[in-house]
Amino acid sequence: MTADQPRAPGPAQLPEGYRLLPEPPAAQEYVRMRTVTGLTPVTPAQAEGPLVASWAWTTVRDEHGQLAAMGRVLGDGGWYFHIADVATDPGHQRRGLGRVVMEDLIARIDAEAPPHPYITLLGDPPGRALYRALGFVDSEPSLGMRLPR
Repeated sequence: MTADQPRAPGPAQLPEGYRLLPEPPAAQEYVRMRTVTGLTPVTPAQAEGPLVASWAWTTVRDEHGQLAAMGRVLGDGGWYFHIADVATDPGHQRRGLGRVVMEDLIARIDAEAPPHPYITLLGDPPGRALYRALGFVDSEPSLGMRLPR
């Protein structure tokens, strides 16, 4: 590391009263979280696929068992891993929960994947500072693209 490179803080600590779980949220929680955090809304029918077909899920629940944060990984388990749906309920933001979710997902990839996995994500503006702090860089010359429907 050179003097001009930012130093990433150490591993995030889960605040007291929160639990980190390696499981998906319930369908209605997933639909709600996407809506309240400004992600593209989905229907309950659209929620079913991500809940059962993702490579990994991490959720954070508060002391009442309510979903506070979530994130998941899509991938083939060998080389390609795409982090998606990282979101923190507005009532639980600014506590480091998004960082905890990201660090957990990355640690699981590192622990289970062969060396040098290809880890991607689409960085929406609210999360870009966090993603950069965790070491993510722009994928130039590649450009994220989508096919509108």
